[in-house]
Amino acid sequence: MSFSTTPARDFSLRLSLFFAALFVLYGVQLPFFPVWLDWRGLSPAEIGVVTAAPLFLRIVIGPVAAFLADRSGDRRQAIIIAAGCGLLAVLALSQSYGFLLIALFTAAFVVGSQTCLPIGEAVALSGVRGLGVDYGRMRLWGSLAFIAATFAGGTLVGTVGASSIIWMLVICSGGLLVSAWLLPAGDANEGRPITPGRRLLTPREVARVAGSGKFLLFVAAAGLVQASHAVFYAFGVLHWQAQGLSSTTIGVLWSLGVVAEILLFYSAGRFMTHIGPMGFIMAGAATAVVRWGLMAFDPPLALLFPLQVLHGLTFGATHIGAMHHIHAIVPQEQAGTAQALFAAATGGIGMGAATLLAGMLYGPFGGLSYLAMMVMGVIGLVAAVCTVRFYPTHKTDRP
Repeated sequence: MSFSTTPARDFSLRLSLFFAALFVLYGVQLPFFPVWLDWRGLSPAEIGVVTAAPLFLRIVIGPVAAFLADRSGDRRQAIIIAAGCGLLAVLALSQSYGFLLIALFTAAFVVGSQTCLPIGEAVALSGVRGLGVDYGRMRLWGSLAFIAATFAGGTLVGTVGASSIIWMLVICSGGLLVSAWLLPAGDANEGRPITPGRRLLTPREVARVAGSGKFLLFVAAAGLVQASHAVFYAFGVLHWQAQGLSSTTIGVLWSLGVVAEILLFYSAGRFMTHIGPMGFIMAGAATAVVRWGLMAFDPPLALLFPLQVLHGLTFGATHIGAMHHIHAIVPQEQAGTAQALFAAATGGIGMGAATLLAGMLYGPFGGLSYLAMMVMGVIGLVAAVCTVRFYPTHKTDRP
């Protein structure tokens, strides 16, 4: 029996595998890596520094790495290099003791693995442009993998202990490297490797796109909505615990949000042509206003379940809208850099500042801190409406 596949299906399978491998790694790293640092003997203050430092390094390193990948025209090679650096760093980390060495190799590991995401998003969107593949249905495998890794990782840590965490990270990093090697080579628009004689991308061209009013207003809109999750991400579980919710209930609530996100990714393609990317972002912003406004007043458990379903819009719709908007307004040869700049602005600067604000507000105000997140949603909604009003986007638009 023979097996055949179309170029679009082959592309989708390879990118789905890449997103799954990447988010398996994130599903172990995000919840459990601080546990390993504590087991290794670091103090809470040292753990804070070790986990925060890569976020700030990523603001600079991510866009630079993506620019070099766009300039070379070989994003697959850039992802392989980043994933390989992450694997080497986590192997070194497994043999490291003491704050300085652990901080050094953690920074290399986290920056290496997180650099893969925006460049991989650019590869995925080249398939949207060139082959008509559905971005959401590739990306949803990342969310599924994240849930599976979190549950499996928690079970293994509970059975074997915290010492297993670093070796899970080593295995996951190896899997990421394999998935990077399996990524399609070249540009999906052309269906062949990019030729060495192509014109090289210049910093001036990147600055023209990144500094345009269209791009900056869009980043403000999507970035504020994503950053409005800061109180929930930093203190949501602690607040629910203080309200007396069990760990099982909290786990169900978190999983419900991710399931809603997966369903959004699966079905987004059929609505994208009707409301457009900015329509998705406006829906996410409007939903954030409702979600955080209600969360501020400690709703009963019966209301928490539908509020968690709204995560599919506040995060999922905003994310997929942002990816498709970049696809619509940024030239293909600059897509990786634009993705990395967006990630640095939203996941680095925006989320970092919002998390600091959440930390200042939660102590004195508790759940009322969500009102600040509601205000961010309002401002994000205004920015999204202004983007549509002043910079109407068509498929041929470029800044």
